[in-house]
Amino acid sequence: QVQLVESGGGLVQAGDSLRLSCGISGGTISGRTFSNYRMGWFRQAPGKEREFVAVISRNGDMLYYADSVKERFIISRDNAKTMMYLSMNRLQPEDTAVYYCAAGNNGWYSEVRSYDYWGQGTQVTVSS
Repeated sequence: QVQLVESGGGLVQAGDSLRLSCGISGGTISGRTFSNYRMGWFRQAPGKEREFVAVISRNGDMLYYADSVKERFIISRDNAKTMMYLSMNRLQPEDTAVYYCAAGNNGWYSEVRSYDYWGQGTQVTVSS
């Protein structure tokens, strides 16, 4: 399976902002172009299950967010650059987790099992 690559994580203080990026070298996944995939962000904190954060449709015209990040996070994508982003604002300690980008087309958008391709994850740590 093709692995996506996240970047941009780090250690910040509560109230700060951070921007995560997700890219695919070559611009294709299993022979299909980047724009053919719904893209999502998930996160996983120690001792917890991986949870849905945000999702963006193939054309970038439909966006959905978990209640915990609404009005704070913004998901976007640039198909020409085969890149996806997550702009995180007003970060809080409860946002601390490993953040993963994912690609898929089937199933409910908020379910982990709906995505076939994942990145290695990038750590986001928010101190109080």
